[in-house]
Amino acid sequence: MTESVDVVLIGGGIMSATLGTLLHELQPDWKIVAFERLGEVAEESSNAWNNAGTGHSALCELNYTPRGEDRLLDSSKAVGINEQFQLSRELWSSWVKRGILDGPKTFINSTPHMTFVRGENDVQYLRERYALLKDEPLFAGMEYSEDSRVINQWAPLLMQKRRKGEPFAATRSAAGTDVDFGALTRQLFDHLGESGVDVRTNTEVRKLKRDKDGGWHVKYRRTIGRAPGDIKARFVFVGAGGWALKLLQGSGIPEIRGYGCFPIGGQWLKTSDPKIVAQHKAKVYSQAPVGAPPMSVPHLDTRVVDGESSLLFGPFATFSPKFLKNGRMLDIVTQVRPHNLGSMLKVAFTNFDLITYLVSELLKTHSKKVATLRQFMPTAADGDWELLQAGQRAQVMRDGKLQFGTEIVAAEDGSIAGLLGASPGASTAPPIMLQLLKRCFPSEYAEWEPKLRELVPTLGTKLNDDRETAEMAMSATAAALDLTA
Repeated sequence: MTESVDVVLIGGGIMSATLGTLLHELQPDWKIVAFERLGEVAEESSNAWNNAGTGHSALCELNYTPRGEDRLLDSSKAVGINEQFQLSRELWSSWVKRGILDGPKTFINSTPHMTFVRGENDVQYLRERYALLKDEPLFAGMEYSEDSRVINQWAPLLMQKRRKGEPFAATRSAAGTDVDFGALTRQLFDHLGESGVDVRTNTEVRKLKRDKDGGWHVKYRRTIGRAPGDIKARFVFVGAGGWALKLLQGSGIPEIRGYGCFPIGGQWLKTSDPKIVAQHKAKVYSQAPVGAPPMSVPHLDTRVVDGESSLLFGPFATFSPKFLKNGRMLDIVTQVRPHNLGSMLKVAFTNFDLITYLVSELLKTHSKKVATLRQFMPTAADGDWELLQAGQRAQVMRDGKLQFGTEIVAAEDGSIAGLLGASPGASTAPPIMLQLLKRCFPSEYAEWEPKLRELVPTLGTKLNDDRETAEMAMSATAAALDLTA
């Protein structure tokens, strides 16, 4: 007989780990099975070396404060992203207190977030951005300077041998964080496994088919031995990165019509030289090159992975037709459907800047990549930095446009849902999964809400509208997560 469960999670990343842990907390009697096609969880985008590890809170990311048609900066997206990250901090704090997560230093560390720009136009932009955000409660404590002596105290590598007379400016937020999403994911799945959730690695989901009773028939195959299997589920979550598109297309739900994906890979320059690493403790973001997607904003980052510190710079865009780092070469072709072909062709013909940018990135040698780093760090030497392959991102295409950010695609009856897109991604996994619970489990959500408010006390509250509540919430999570400025 076909095995029957309440929930199937597809993909062993931070999204499935977060949703699985929430559902197990809310409904411990539900039977949950998680599938991961690789031998371990957190080996794709959630792996620490496949992402920037930035606790995305819009403290330093300039693409979250765009200029409007009136030439004024808009702070709404920055405030929204920060609100989401505060929910993430609250949920992680609760899970630390409950023993679901290990000591916070194993997955999150206090790391100032900075923005550094050069040239009169960008300096003026940063001045305006600072003036816009400095009085917002969630951005309290942000500092601004055009003084080389001050910036040198914040991040010495930015100022050493800097050319005199060059206009530059920086902002700094001590409340920033570096997050090891790989460690976070593994800890959540370890807890799920110890709590009776069936976590099946080396198992690839091949097909999703709706049953007559409204549930889903999930066909899978073991990657070792190729043994097939199937399972019935009342609810399916597809958190399989770029492959989510292909699985949702195969499910036949009409909500996936029109969607396509454009894969973009990346590389980092990395150094573990203790003399260099000791001189930089910050995540320093700048402006993206013309035509570059937001995920390619250059930044020089402190990373703490498995307790070891290093520096990363990048990302440098690469191209592969695969939707995952361990995907298949035909991924970009097999996604094509009559309903998304026109949209994809329009993207190809209207994003010439992006194509030009990708080509220029692909032509860069190691030396040219280090030369790009020297715009941040003038003393960078070729021999101190090695190239590291980052993860593969699948940018959403719809209505003839590239869509940046993350998007839930769910069937009308809520029996299946998947996540498409990238940044801010992992940083906002908790609010995204809380949104999914409300959307896909409307009848249960009212019963769950008291429990959810225990886990996330400010759920439903706009922190930025109340300075006192914002300060209390941020102080509480900083203490619980051992974050010190």
